Amino acid sequence: MIIRIADKEIRVLASMYKSLAIVGPRQSGKTTLAKHIFGSKPYVSLENPDARQFAESDPRGFLEQYPNGAVLDEIQRVPQLFSYLQQIIDESSETGLFILWGSNNFLLQENISQSLAGRIAYLFLLPFSIEELAKEGLLPSDAYQAMFAGGYPPIYDLKIPPSTWYLNYIRTYVERDVRQIKNITNLGAFERFLRLCAGRVGQLLNMNSLGIEAGVDHKTVASWLGVLESSFIVHLLRPHHQNFNKRIVKMPKLYFYDTGLACALLGIQNEAQLVTHPLRGSLFENFIISEMVKTRFNKNEPNNLYFWRDSTGNEIDVIIDKGGKLYPVEIKSGKTVTDDYFKGLNFWSKITGAAEGVVVYAGDAQQKRSNGMEVRPWNQAGEL
Repeated sequence: MIIRIADKEIRVLASMYKSLAIVGPRQSGKTTLAKHIFGSKPYVSLENPDARQFAESDPRGFLEQYPNGAVLDEIQRVPQLFSYLQQIIDESSETGLFILWGSNNFLLQENISQSLAGRIAYLFLLPFSIEELAKEGLLPSDAYQAMFAGGYPPIYDLKIPPSTWYLNYIRTYVERDVRQIKNITNLGAFERFLRLCAGRVGQLLNMNSLGIEAGVDHKTVASWLGVLESSFIVHLLRPHHQNFNKRIVKMPKLYFYDTGLACALLGIQNEAQLVTHPLRGSLFENFIISEMVKTRFNKNEPNNLYFWRDSTGNEIDVIIDKGGKLYPVEIKSGKTVTDDYFKGLNFWSKITGAAEGVVVYAGDAQQKRSNGMEVRPWNQAGEL
């Protein structure tokens, strides 16, 4: 088993709160981690039809089976339980009583806000990070190999080829999870929409043009994007509001949480195809940004990442907002550092007066320049 970075934070939260919710995409390792940390507690998956039927028909009787608490997996499947959990948690003084796990953030948050607000801690668990794989000697030596493989545990545990595993994951997600989240009848159109999203990785999100290409209206695009966000398939990188006396872009940019999944949706079947793919640069950018997001979530810290672009096309790929201090990051998919890599950072320095920033690239060397700029290899992205 790979020890997850979030392991420590989960234990701390469980010692402070009566209940804890861990949310992340399917197959991200939630169940394995739950059994590892909370092995002394009963584990119940509400995906099991018998357990779910019992919980739905008699929620009080179901919970009375676990006077000392339990790990309840996919609890969003039985929303009736939350009201009964509220009473049990309020009457108990024990911390870490019920540990709730789920793969649908929207449904889980909706029920928590109605019944358990203020009583529960919350943490996101995404697929393996670069740091987690590196510690176990599982991280590919090449950035493009790592991008193609992605971070989902079965790729590394069961040694299933990424192209095979992701295609089945997509099929299961569309045919099973999407039906649970939203009553979408045209699953073929939704899968086509999902693949179109993969083709727009790293681009500004224009819902009108996406809707036209997908053959659906603006409201449907917004609804389907909500489905993809709540099930941890995609996330949106928001523009930073600070404009430095220039007009700035206000649309978010679209990224996937896992580049292996994005590659599969684009029909990329091996690393060689990725290296020559026209979206290689965007996928590498996605890869690095997702790693930075994972690092924040593993420490239970809020997402403080943005991008910045003005109306004339000047852009910084990532702005890290450190409590008002803005730290710029440029992401380049090449393996050889060139002066052109610093163009965005030099412009940022000119308009802000701050002589610092970092370029993350697909090579292996680390550099610290005399002008305050740094160069970091791809496998150090989480350290930012």
